[in-house]
Amino acid sequence: MLEEMTWPEVGRALEQGRTTVVVAVGAVEQHGPHLPLLVDAARGDRLALEVAKRIRGALVAPTIRVGCSEHHMGFPGTITVRPHTLEAVCVDYAVSLARHGFTRICFVPSHGGNFQPLADMLPDLRAAVAPSCRVDAYTDLLGFMELWQAAVRRLAPDMIERVGGHADLAETSEMLCIRPDLVRQDRAEVGHVQPFDEELKDRIFREGFRTVTPNGILGDARGATREIGEACIASAADGIVTALGG
Repeated sequence: MLEEMTWPEVGRALEQGRTTVVVAVGAVEQHGPHLPLLVDAARGDRLALEVAKRIRGALVAPTIRVGCSEHHMGFPGTITVRPHTLEAVCVDYAVSLARHGFTRICFVPSHGGNFQPLADMLPDLRAAVAPSCRVDAYTDLLGFMELWQAAVRRLAPDMIERVGGHADLAETSEMLCIRPDLVRQDRAEVGHVQPFDEELKDRIFREGFRTVTPNGILGDARGATREIGEACIASAADGIVTALGG
């Protein structure tokens, strides 16, 4: 964890060839009546760590905690930044890390609203650093959903329909692994249940989350377990590393 190291420790790590760094891009937004606003930021911390473990020698940069959450602004407490604001932060992250000698920077979104902005800004991120620094980003939102579904299908196939994409079985289970003290399982309930596809995704970003699901849940939050959570985290990390090319 880069921010927990001293500057001499970072320097030695770079000298030893640890020149890859993972940056999670999270959010602070509503997650139903049973989960706190920090879900995507906390999940970003854990996901970046798991991705870094799977990339030999990688370090973990501080998570970018607030992301593009305009579609959640119908719910109190959500904080959002504009896409160009997020891009400015990501560019500054990349330039700072590259100047210190990191030669590969991997941006990993832990919030659905950051996938497209990251895809859009990727050319600018790459242009902002020297040719010797490689910048990658995982930008396949529907593919990410399939990683969660694959994990639940292995462990609890009868609950696969509860994986809806937001504050659902998968995300609630992950939070039981990451911050169980903040999970209000007695408030977990069913939300809007339908397969997460391009049509639903476009409607959410166009019309807002609350027009689709009044309680803020896509899927069903009931039945969450730590076992499912660990499986979802591992599946997501494995899939992201594969997509990024290891």
